[in-house]
Amino acid sequence: MKVIEVNSKIDEKDFLEVNVLMNKNNPNYIRALDNEVNAVFDKTKNKNFKYGNAIRWILKDDTNKLIGRIAAFTNSKYINNGTEFATGGIGYFDCINNQDAANLLFDTAKKWLQNNGMEAMDGPINFGDRDKNWGLMVEGFNDEPVYGMSFNPEYYKKLFEDYGFKNYYNQFFYKMMVDAPLPDRFPERHAKFKAKPGYEAKHISIKNLEKHAQDFATVYNAAWAQHGENKEITKEHVLKLFNTMKPIMDERVIWFAYYKEEPIAMFINIPDINQYFKHFNGKMGLLQKLYLLWMKKTGKCKRLTGLAFGVVPKYQALGIDSFMIYECALLLQGKNWYNNYEMGWAGEWNPKMINIYKALGATPSRRMTTYRYIFNENKYKFERHPVMEYK
Repeated sequence: MKVIEVNSKIDEKDFLEVNVLMNKNNPNYIRALDNEVNAVFDKTKNKNFKYGNAIRWILKDDTNKLIGRIAAFTNSKYINNGTEFATGGIGYFDCINNQDAANLLFDTAKKWLQNNGMEAMDGPINFGDRDKNWGLMVEGFNDEPVYGMSFNPEYYKKLFEDYGFKNYYNQFFYKMMVDAPLPDRFPERHAKFKAKPGYEAKHISIKNLEKHAQDFATVYNAAWAQHGENKEITKEHVLKLFNTMKPIMDERVIWFAYYKEEPIAMFINIPDINQYFKHFNGKMGLLQKLYLLWMKKTGKCKRLTGLAFGVVPKYQALGIDSFMIYECALLLQGKNWYNNYEMGWAGEWNPKMINIYKALGATPSRRMTTYRYIFNENKYKFERHPVMEYK
C-alpha cells in the first residue's frame, strides 16, 4: 500500500472518487458536489486557512487501485475541546474494510499533526463550520442523508475504535412529519403571546435579506456566542450566507420572533437540497442549475432540514419558541409543500436543544460520533466533552 499526498488535478479527482467507490453499494448514498469538497482545500475560498492548514492524501494498493483517503487540519480557532492542549482534526476519511489500511491513513495524519504541534486529533470533522461533514455516522444508514450530513459505511465505526479513537461526544438528529400535530402546550403558548401586545412571529421576505441578516446576527450572538463553542457572527457574514442560499431559499420556512420589533428568536430551515443534488452526480454546471430551479418551482423537494435555532437568553423559558414554531406550523401544515422535517444535529452536551426536539414530538433519526485520539495519554487524560453551561 502507498499513501500519496494530493498535489495534482489527477490526485484531486482520485480523492473525490474514493468516496464514491466506498459508498457505491448503498442506495441511500448521495454524492457531495465536487466543487464544494474542492473549495474546502482551496486557500482562495476557505477563510480557515488564515488560522491553520490542511492536507489530503489518497491510499492505493499494490495494484494501484484506490482504497482510501483522509485529510488533516490545524486551526487555531478550533476551540471545541475545552482543554489546554492543541487539537487538530481529521476528516474526509474513506477506506476499505481493512484495519491495516485504515491504520496507515490514521498514522499518516497523526504524524503530520504532530509535526505541526498538535497533541491530539478529533474526527471526522471539517476544516470549517460544524454544519457540514461533522462526525461519523454510526446509526441512521437506512435513509438518504440531508445536505451537509456525513454518510459512510457502517464498518467505519470499528476502524476508528480499533485504532484507538474514543467517543468524545455523540450528535443526535431528530425527525418528524410536517403535518404531525404539535403537543398541546404549543397552541396554548401561541395563544398567550398572540394576546400580548408587542409580540409577533413572521417569516422572512427574500426582498429584505439585509434586515434579516441583522436579525440573525442579533439572536445568534446573544443565544450562542456566549457559550464559547461559537464565535460572534457579523451581519455581513450572514448576508453573504443568505445570498448564497437565495436560489434554494424558501421564505416560508425561515422565521423570527420579535418583541417591539426587536428580534428575540429565530427558526431557520431550508429545503433539503440533497433532494436536488442526488440527481447531479457531484456536478453543478449550467444544466444542473437550470434543473434545480425547475425542481424548486415544481415542488419536487418534500423534505425540510433545520439550520439554526436560538432564543435570546432574556426570553428563554417563556415559551417564545413555541409561539414562533406554532406560527410556522399554522402556515405550513396541510399544504403538502413538505412532508418530512429533519432537524440539524444537537450534541449530547447540549441537553436544552435535545429537549426542544423532544418537546416537538420528534423522534431520533441518526446518531453521529465525533471521536478524539490523544497522542500521549500519559501526558493528557482523555475526557468526554463537557455539558454546555447556560447563563
